[in-house]
Amino acid sequence: MSSKDWLEKDFYSVLGVPKSASQDDVKKAYRKLARELHPDHNPGNSEAEERFKSVSEAYDVLSDERKRKEYDEMRALFGSGAFRRNARAGGGPGGGAFPFDVSDLFGGVNTGAPGAGDRRFGGAGFSDLFGSIFSGGAGGRQGPARGRDVETEVTIDFGAAVRGTTLPLTLRAPGVCDVCHGNGAKPGTQPRTCPTCRGSGLVQRNQGSFSFSEPCKDCQGVGTIVDEKCPECHGTGGVTKTRTLNVRLPAGVADGQRIRLSGRGEPGERGGQPGDLYVLVKVRRDELFARSGDNLTLTVPITFAEAVLGTDLRVPTMDGAVTLRVPPGTPSGRVLRARGKGVPKRDGEVGDLLVTLEVQVPKEVSEEAREALRTFADRTPAASREHLDARVRRAG
Repeated sequence: MSSKDWLEKDFYSVLGVPKSASQDDVKKAYRKLARELHPDHNPGNSEAEERFKSVSEAYDVLSDERKRKEYDEMRALFGSGAFRRNARAGGGPGGGAFPFDVSDLFGGVNTGAPGAGDRRFGGAGFSDLFGSIFSGGAGGRQGPARGRDVETEVTIDFGAAVRGTTLPLTLRAPGVCDVCHGNGAKPGTQPRTCPTCRGSGLVQRNQGSFSFSEPCKDCQGVGTIVDEKCPECHGTGGVTKTRTLNVRLPAGVADGQRIRLSGRGEPGERGGQPGDLYVLVKVRRDELFARSGDNLTLTVPITFAEAVLGTDLRVPTMDGAVTLRVPPGTPSGRVLRARGKGVPKRDGEVGDLLVTLEVQVPKEVSEEAREALRTFADRTPAASREHLDARVRRAG
């Protein structure tokens, strides 16, 4: 594989992610493709094997922030036509995506003296610029593949979300094989270190003045070789099984929140690191309480007399009841606050209970009550509506 061929590869397209993809998105795409294309799952399929190599190569670069940055900078330079001088080696029409002479890179970057190429890459020589991309190094170690992340959904009551709860969660997903305990080998045997890559999962190939790494063909990038595969899992180290986990949801968990449980996802193949479990929480509505951030909200009806004269109001909370003072002359819609009766916060503090007072107008009253209201109306000032009356006069 020539340097020009390598430079023309679109690693984002190989993994099926946009250039703006986060590191988590890159990892998820790689895990999905690697599991689908792994030679153990596609015996004799040469096309899947080649795609597996391409996916591993793309992930080796994009999963490392430093390598990815240099790769993006290099692609940006080539796309802008920065190296279109001395067009040779297929540089004419239809001669390739990057019509430049590779020797220009050596002359323009690895000069040992400040120049245009050195300024663009902070004074780095050619080997500094591309060495970390084409060479796997310590950061490119493959080893057994990490298990996939698992996501599930639970629905809990409003009160359980406020207080926190522990609930059993039953999953049917890949788990560690009980026969080989995850190493993929037949009982009584053990995987051996791959003699070709010495357990790294990568081999280096020299190409001109630099080298690059690729997954080891003998162990398929795992680093170990299973001579006699486990009859239960066929060498993968995992089988589909039903398992029950006791999951602790913290106090104050919100509707739609995702809880991450590290290492509780699918196990890695042949002893690889397990993935994570993500629990999407759905919260049922409560007949009395609602939530606004870390505060609970409650609407309480009061009578007209209570609003005018004031009263002591007994209201429920999530853990008992409190008494709130309604001052005389309270309008409908006023909010009273019961401090520390809301939702627990991460810092140990607790939100408040916000009680909205709603003056309730009776639909039916006795004649005696009507007479009392007429007397009340005669002895109290009318509502101030001057600003409305002025508009009515102008409209009329």
